[in-house]
Amino acid sequence: MNRREFMALCAAGGMVMGTGMTAAATAANDWQLGPFVRPADGSPILRPNPAAIFTDPVTHKPSHWELAHAFNPAAIAWNEKLYVLFRAEGKHGNNIGGYTSRVGLAESNDGRHFNVLPHPVCYPEPGRWQRYEWPGGCEDPRIVQMDDGTFVLTFTMWNRKVARLGVATSKNLTHWTHHGPVFRKCYNGRFANLWSKSGAIVTREVGKQILAAKINGRYWMYWHTNQQILLAHSPDLLNWTPVLDGNGQPLLVLPKSKPGHFDSSLTEPGPPALHTKNGIVLFYNGVSDGGITTGPRIPKRQYSAGQALFSGDDPGRLLHRPAEPFFWPQEAWEKTGQYKAGTTFVEGLAWFNNKWFLFYGAADTVVGMAVAK
Repeated sequence: MNRREFMALCAAGGMVMGTGMTAAATAANDWQLGPFVRPADGSPILRPNPAAIFTDPVTHKPSHWELAHAFNPAAIAWNEKLYVLFRAEGKHGNNIGGYTSRVGLAESNDGRHFNVLPHPVCYPEPGRWQRYEWPGGCEDPRIVQMDDGTFVLTFTMWNRKVARLGVATSKNLTHWTHHGPVFRKCYNGRFANLWSKSGAIVTREVGKQILAAKINGRYWMYWHTNQQILLAHSPDLLNWTPVLDGNGQPLLVLPKSKPGHFDSSLTEPGPPALHTKNGIVLFYNGVSDGGITTGPRIPKRQYSAGQALFSGDDPGRLLHRPAEPFFWPQEAWEKTGQYKAGTTFVEGLAWFNNKWFLFYGAADTVVGMAVAK
């Protein structure tokens, strides 16, 4: 689909409107969710666990799968519980991207105390997709739920050569079926080997649930390549097609900001986007160039988080983009770790007990959480 076809589709109408958990007014950035407040004790909610071991199906050897790092979490509320799916790395490897990543699962009854399963739930296995996922693993999940209850996980398939955005499905959060790279079938395979990651699917509120949303008859997803945010659509949440611009290239919808801003070096999608009465709210991550001229002082190469508002019936049309982040590293464990410049890399957002729970990776080492009413 090119930009002209995309605009015609949006003009045809048929969008799905949310009932609106956000403020009604768009003036003065009142459409943003928050403010988000960290727990009073100022501590991470998940840390690496040296004691956890499982037998890796590729090597057939015991693996301390979350010994080194536990970070970059997805989140969803289901059956009166809050679930966090997080990226974990074991002891074998060095430097960012040099470990094997697997996705673990934690659950909570109260939104504060979490129990982690002793084994990962999404990880490389022998078979069709191993060449895309091994040895780097399965990274940086985002999760949504379909109308029929099926869970859909987008994640990075990392073979230490090319990062590809992948997808998996589950009925119970613990057993996942992998479906491979999301762009492999579109445009005769043109984008099968495109460096891609961070798929944030557009969702809507249905009662107490947050479900994947169709707009103009299709699902929509914000994704990342070349340091910036683009757009894709899908009929089934498994097979995706990038929207193209007038030059036949993937359409850029949230570029890097001008110098002196928190997102001047990179923009990358955060949690699944939320369709509200004001439009589509996208949480995203930005990297600073260090020359901050507005807002809090964000050092060079540090990640902080912003919110952007897109049109509710045209997911590619940007309406508002505040110049300042809404969330940035403040605690010591957010400012340094495996990623030494520090991150509050947002990836999980869940509506639970009448509150928004935001989950983020801190310095690529631990998982943090903040809450908004």
